Amino acid sequence: MYTAAWCGFCGGAKELLARKGIPYEEIDVARDPAFRQRLFELTGGWTVPQILIDGQTIGGYRELRRLEHEGRLDRLVGAPSTASSPDAAAGS
Repeated sequence: MYTAAWCGFCGGAKELLARKGIPYEEIDVARDPAFRQRLFELTGGWTVPQILIDGQTIGGYRELRRLEHEGRLDRLVGAPSTASSPDAAAGS
């Protein structure tokens, strides 16, 4: 996850992942202002956080929350789903 210390959305993303017990690597882009260009090349986004799962860009905090709300975050990270949806019950 690409972050900046001053970013409230970054804090929210880290809190969500920590609450779920999902480990993450944090790269603070504020330490290297030139890294913003590299961030854009890697993710297609200029803003932070930029979150990648297994090398795939998923977006920022709002996209992370959407994945969690839809029950798809656990599947993306390979964690057992805690959702009680028909899909989860069917094992799909």
